[in-house]
Amino acid sequence: MKKFKLGYAPTRRFVFSAEDAFKYKVMIREKIESFGLDMDIVDLEGLNSEGLLYDDHINADQIAAHLKKAEVDAVFFPHCNFGTEDTVARVGKALGKPVLLWGPRDESPLEDGMRLRDTQCGLFATGKVLRRFNVPFTYVTNSRVDDPVFERGFTNFVAAANVVRQFRNLRILQIGPRPASFWTMMCNEGELLERFGIEIHPITLVDIQLATKRIEKGTSAELEEAMAYIKSKMDYSEVTEEDVRRIAALKVAMKQYARSTGSSAIAIQCWSSLQDAMGIMPCLANAILTDEQIPVTCETDIHGAITSVMVQAATMNTAPTFFADLTVRHPENQNGELLFHCGNFPVSLSVEEKPKLKKHFLFDSHAPGTHESQIKGGQMTLARFDGDHGEYQLFLGKARGIEGPYTRGSWVWVEVNDWPLWEEKLVKGPYVHHSVGIHANAIPALYEACQYIPGLTPDPVDPTEREIQAWLRGAGL
Repeated sequence: MKKFKLGYAPTRRFVFSAEDAFKYKVMIREKIESFGLDMDIVDLEGLNSEGLLYDDHINADQIAAHLKKAEVDAVFFPHCNFGTEDTVARVGKALGKPVLLWGPRDESPLEDGMRLRDTQCGLFATGKVLRRFNVPFTYVTNSRVDDPVFERGFTNFVAAANVVRQFRNLRILQIGPRPASFWTMMCNEGELLERFGIEIHPITLVDIQLATKRIEKGTSAELEEAMAYIKSKMDYSEVTEEDVRRIAALKVAMKQYARSTGSSAIAIQCWSSLQDAMGIMPCLANAILTDEQIPVTCETDIHGAITSVMVQAATMNTAPTFFADLTVRHPENQNGELLFHCGNFPVSLSVEEKPKLKKHFLFDSHAPGTHESQIKGGQMTLARFDGDHGEYQLFLGKARGIEGPYTRGSWVWVEVNDWPLWEEKLVKGPYVHHSVGIHANAIPALYEACQYIPGLTPDPVDPTEREIQAWLRGAGL
């Protein structure tokens, strides 16, 4: 995946101090570089002597063309003084990318009563004109460059913009139709394309079976690497060498199909035709690919695959997701719930040093390929993109890992703030029993991303919408 690109378009107005604006242009650039985000910054240097957006010395068309050519994913308009609101709005409109509006808080007036910047006043003006141009934007509270609220707001904006850029370029590799009995996995492929531009690339189980057989019989470096990974990370004593080779070959085949089709995620019909045809379960292959930032969802869950891409993007792709059933309530904790699936959670999340590669414990075939292990607890985000009747929502909630009884498959017990509230919201929809988890606080970024995705409404249960907005304004700092 290409590195995230941020357009950096600092702005000033002619009636205020050009020298002070230039000073802040440099200071703000240095500050955002110090945040350690994995991104490239595309500035305005070379377009004029100052590298600032102001008046008509360089017009909106030139700036927009410059940033378009660089293929920026979002644009930041720091107001180094009052700023030039009309040009900011024109550039934002022309780019059609997420926009960040912020300016550094002003110092006291000089001894003679003059003010150097009037930044806050300019922010009011630009906000209004952006609305006139129908440009959605993110606003961070007027604060000093070293204020933690600026760092929080800026880093959250970049994460949200990363969600938007990956959502807008989504293609899901669908391997096989949904299992016949899983009506919950129905999705409207045409509507996903028409409304969100999300493409589905379907292939059959025969396609993946033939590709796996070809790879299994060969001697490719990819196959050898996948086998070595399984043997080094897993206790595979309960399966055969042939099983390990076939599971590794399936993993390679799925990855090759994802690469060749330009797919960001995979939704696979993981049972029961696949194990009948190939003699293995795909669970471990799914787990390894998810660890490699190609999330794979079970039971051909297209909406789950979409959720997985969004959630990992909200962490700037620094953490793996896990795809789980919401299964049973904790036997003792009234707010506890079991997150489970047959064996597809990323190996890197396991609490065991060498989790077990086993035969499936539910199906009569007992085909090998499940990765059984408890995964680590800690703070998590749980999310679900879903919809029906033409309306789509993004469920958001936070959880933390807790102790609970042993079970089979991939699993972790979690506690939430008010499980009966969660349960009612999930049952009444538009959601299903599948969710995507990640060991990070991805909620503010996912919430912010929704304003740039027309037709998608955030649906936070904990924290509430008001609490998220307060957090973005600096609550708790």
